[in-house]
Amino acid sequence: MQSITSVHQTVQRKEKVLQFGEGNFLRAFVDWMIDILNEKTDFNGNVVLVQPLDRGLSDMINAQKGLYTTVLRGVQNKKTVEEYRTINSVSRCLNPYKADDYQEYMKLASSEDLRFIVSNTTEAGISYHGGDKLTDQIQVSFPAKVCAFLYKRYQAFNGASDKGLIVIPCELIDKNGDNLKRIVKQYAQEWNLEAGFMTWLDEACDFCNSLVDRIVPGYPRAEAEAICTKLGYQDNLLDSAEIFHLWVIECHKNFHEDELPFNKAGLNVVWTDDMSFYRTRKVRILNGAHTMSVLAAYQAGHETVQDCIADKNLLFPFMYKGIFEEIIPSMEGSKEELEAYAADVLERFENPYNPHQLLSISLNSVSKFKTRNLPSLLGYVAKNSKLPKLLVFSLSALISFYEGTEYEGSALKGRRGDETYLIQDSPEILEVFASLYAEGGSLKVKAQRLAKAVLSNTSWWAQDLTKVDGLEQAVAANLEAIWTVGMKEALASLTKK
Repeated sequence: MQSITSVHQTVQRKEKVLQFGEGNFLRAFVDWMIDILNEKTDFNGNVVLVQPLDRGLSDMINAQKGLYTTVLRGVQNKKTVEEYRTINSVSRCLNPYKADDYQEYMKLASSEDLRFIVSNTTEAGISYHGGDKLTDQIQVSFPAKVCAFLYKRYQAFNGASDKGLIVIPCELIDKNGDNLKRIVKQYAQEWNLEAGFMTWLDEACDFCNSLVDRIVPGYPRAEAEAICTKLGYQDNLLDSAEIFHLWVIECHKNFHEDELPFNKAGLNVVWTDDMSFYRTRKVRILNGAHTMSVLAAYQAGHETVQDCIADKNLLFPFMYKGIFEEIIPSMEGSKEELEAYAADVLERFENPYNPHQLLSISLNSVSKFKTRNLPSLLGYVAKNSKLPKLLVFSLSALISFYEGTEYEGSALKGRRGDETYLIQDSPEILEVFASLYAEGGSLKVKAQRLAKAVLSNTSWWAQDLTKVDGLEQAVAANLEAIWTVGMKEALASLTKK
């Protein structure tokens, strides 16, 4: 079979966008949008991808000259919709952990064409890492990378006010742009950079907050061969996603629709000065439903989100009740509007074309739970003066999912029956779990120890959750049940109550 590069040609354009993250989501969301901008407007710009970790897809992406195919499928108005699009908006992918690529990456700081930075480094990415230095090649934390890059640009253009960049992070944390800027400035102060740079950050650059909404399962492994046969070429970077998409961008200075004419291209992008409603609705219902259910579902033997929806006796009731009886009642706003959005979300989860793997959603579950589910849990307690049993169980399922003491690479190895699976999170979090699970004791003692240690970890939750009345005891009881009768039985007893 022919390769994608022998069938489709790359298009040389100005490199206007620097993108931290080369994974499935950004390629099926931002880069897909930029490709449409190039087709339908005079944007005429390409994206340079930067691999945020030392391992990634840069070699595969460059082997295909940045070309890949998005596979968008779903059901709209009860009709099946399929859209295949060859994306040629990516010019190259740099791995700054390689010396030559690092030099190319830093050259971009002095590019006249560069105007935007976008990112998706997971919820854990926008965080401070002690010890990063300006002279590092390259810094560990994403904000430190951004600070060093922007300082290089500031120097290259002598602080010119028209050479600032528009930064639009896509990580699912509240006020992602504000938080990224705060940590960038923290590094600037720590590195003793001049006051003029701080002023340039404030006046020439715009750190926007944003919210992204599209379910992206990614590479359709089971169907890849058939899809490539249908397309007539080999594509090792097929990227599947649902049809639905929404990007809400909150700007502090002015909207940048003149430079990014998404709406002119027919894309579902909202420019606003207050995105709080959109964010709360999406993060707590759509993302919250994922994080609430996937770890329990995987331990119960399921593989995909679609498996959960199809399991009408166990997982679907757990997810449905969790959304409609605990998450939505914990929120402010129109109940009818929230429930309508939730119904649409469940329909999107059922999309038969996007088998969203539970293990892919499990990445960095501790920070995801803090962002997506903890506000609902605490909000429910505040409103009802009692614990939300399903959300509490989901926290317990997280703890049991992280059971492992042996490593495979940088991941812990968990066990599900006779199978092993990889537990992927930050090294600090994995070390805590490995240490806790290495200790002995009866199931009851083990459950009490894990519940107390995890809930009291203020560095994870920004508060001591053992102070929430009854939470520590409920989590310990759930853990003991999971380890005694198994996840399926523990779930069954919960959803039948």
